[in-house]
Amino acid sequence: MLGAIVFDTHAYVKRLKAVGVSEEQAEVQAETLAVLVDERLATKQDLERGLKDLELRLTHTLTLRLGGMLVVGVTVVATLVKLL
Repeated sequence: MLGAIVFDTHAYVKRLKAVGVSEEQAEVQAETLAVLVDERLATKQDLERGLKDLELRLTHTLTLRLGGMLVVGVTVVATLVKLL
């Protein structure tokens, strides 16, 4: 898996056991933490993809707004020219 976050559950269990946590508790903690790391943490690639999506949406929105302002501006100028 590209960009996956590696979490060594075995080493984590060994460290917990070394400080007096029971093997059963250490294994449950390691499994729970592995699920959280896998499901909740974003990788650098995730962040870059999100940033690109945001940039595209922002560019699209700003383009639409600028186009709208130009249409309104041209309409106002054309109306003023007609009236004068």
